[in-house]
Amino acid sequence: MNNNTSWLFRFRPHFLVFILFIFLASGCENSIPPARLPGYPKPYKVLGKWYQPIPHAKDFRQDGIASWYGKEFHGRNTSNGEIYDMHAMTAAHKTLPLGTYVRVQNKNNNKEVILRVNDRGPFVKNRIIDLSYTAAKKLGAIGPGTIPVEVTALGAAKGPVKKTGIPDSFVPVDYDTGTFTFQVGAFKDKGNAERLMQKLNEKYKNVHISVFNSGPEIFYRVMVGKYSSLHQIIKNEKILKDVGFQDAFIVAE
Repeated sequence: MNNNTSWLFRFRPHFLVFILFIFLASGCENSIPPARLPGYPKPYKVLGKWYQPIPHAKDFRQDGIASWYGKEFHGRNTSNGEIYDMHAMTAAHKTLPLGTYVRVQNKNNNKEVILRVNDRGPFVKNRIIDLSYTAAKKLGAIGPGTIPVEVTALGAAKGPVKKTGIPDSFVPVDYDTGTFTFQVGAFKDKGNAERLMQKLNEKYKNVHISVFNSGPEIFYRVMVGKYSSLHQIIKNEKILKDVGFQDAFIVAE
């Protein structure tokens, strides 16, 4: 992707953007995505394989192998647009809703931590979760590199989060409720974003600009519409694309 692109995110195998934020389409083999499931986020493709994120984390539990990632990715963007901090208590998961807190237990020594999923991965066979460096250190995964774990979803944070990064209580993560909008363009030049916004204001409601700081760059995202559920915005997706916005995609605000 070159510097002149109007797209907001850059693809990196380990840092796939929030699956509600972008739909990857490539010209490679198997480029046709699976059918869109009602109420589910769009599937995404990494290294030739499609993944279908789940709409909520209720009753989610998974056994498998955990790995970790550290200095090589420190300071880069995560899938939800945050900057990866190898010292924070976070993790990457292929299908759980971003923002879900999970309890991860090392089945070898029974040590456990609570982490927040803010990234996608690991895209390596037979691994179910990627731990931040600090989380891996607490669980005893730094030396061996991988450990057998049990992952249990706790939900999203309810109320303020402590300095430790752990909230007092949790609520289910549900993509079907909340506030959703369409992103129709993203620009480095604020003037370009404002001109598009003015043009769209002539025909559409709830047109606004959202500023996104990716770390090294700032983007001005032009958004259209406001919907209260994922089901509702999916119904209007085809309408927007039929009038010329083929690259529009859904954003959870």
